Amino acid sequence: MSAQKSRPFLLLIAGFLVLFIGGGARLAIGLTLKPMVEELGWGRSELGVTVAVFQVVTAIAMFYAGKVADSMSLRLVLGGGVALGGLTIGAMCLVTEPWHAFLLYGVAFAIGNGVAATTPVAVMVTRAYPQKAGMANAIALGGMSVGQLVVVAALAAVMVSIGWRSVYIWVGAAHFVLIPLILAAVPGREAAAQARTAAAQQGMTLREASRTKQFWLLIGIFAICGFDDFFVTTHVVAFAQDRGLDAYVAGNLLAAMGIVGLIGVIVSGGWGDRSGPIAPTIATFVARVAVFGLVAVDQSPLSVMIFALVFGLSFLATAPLTVLFIRDSFGTRNLGAIGGLIVMVHHMCGGLGAYIGAVVFDGTGSYDLVFIVMCVASLAAALFTWALSRAGPADQSLAR
Repeated sequence: MSAQKSRPFLLLIAGFLVLFIGGGARLAIGLTLKPMVEELGWGRSELGVTVAVFQVVTAIAMFYAGKVADSMSLRLVLGGGVALGGLTIGAMCLVTEPWHAFLLYGVAFAIGNGVAATTPVAVMVTRAYPQKAGMANAIALGGMSVGQLVVVAALAAVMVSIGWRSVYIWVGAAHFVLIPLILAAVPGREAAAQARTAAAQQGMTLREASRTKQFWLLIGIFAICGFDDFFVTTHVVAFAQDRGLDAYVAGNLLAAMGIVGLIGVIVSGGWGDRSGPIAPTIATFVARVAVFGLVAVDQSPLSVMIFALVFGLSFLATAPLTVLFIRDSFGTRNLGAIGGLIVMVHHMCGGLGAYIGAVVFDGTGSYDLVFIVMCVASLAAALFTWALSRAGPADQSLAR
């Protein structure tokens, strides 16, 4: 295989591994929460604030990473993000006060993890595989699901063997192992400029896109998607235990959701390449309407497991379709900026979903009201997607 032909494949591997390590690393604090607070004498809420800030900072970093990915060297963006993430998550082994964790994990690691995340990887992979953008992004994004399973399992073994501080040392080191691959495989500024010129002669700016109906439909679709996603992943284990599943089975539901999520993202990426993003997105939200409706009326252990697995199948399904929506509606010249804003909204609304779920449960003793809201919201997202199919590509002249 020639260097010319091997480079897209190396880019795909690099994107997969960046998300593999990053997706696992962001969960390290949940894995170490209990031994950390017990050893250091903290309250759980002190780390809870850190995690909440991490979500916000990461979402903002994803947006700005997307903006700079459109014009800067992707090697610099991804390499810099991975290096910052590795340095700061590794330094978590030294914490002694809550503010140390707040600054290291909640702010600095959040910036690094958000910069070396889905948006610049999507820009890189889409440039490398313009005709198969859906499947290529699905494979790269699959790194997140696999990383959540493999990296967390490996870190759990490290923690049991040599303690929670070693978890941060090892996950920090894993980031730096990636840097030689990024330097070798990811294009620098000059190569990236050539790729943009070849692949994106036409395309709206973020400002132009924001003046179109298509843009706001996409914002609505991915806001609802995030609202659903983070509510479920935050509360599904507790909900399963509430409905009679033992702790072991309930905990493994989250792992099973990761496995079926990998299947779902690959299927949706290939489907999107063949038919466009509309049909798989509508199918995703129709499936969510069905399972939210199911657990609103029947919360037997069997229904809970069906709910978790079907939702898990849809969990990452819309991620590779984001690129296809943007490409079809606005062109790819500013894919990073437009995609970064959509991802930021997705994550911000995700935090809202997780919070509202907790507030409703504390107030009512159940998640029933939230399931009804999620069912209606998912139906709205399916209708927004249908409306997007009727709207067609955005008219750049009208956007101005």
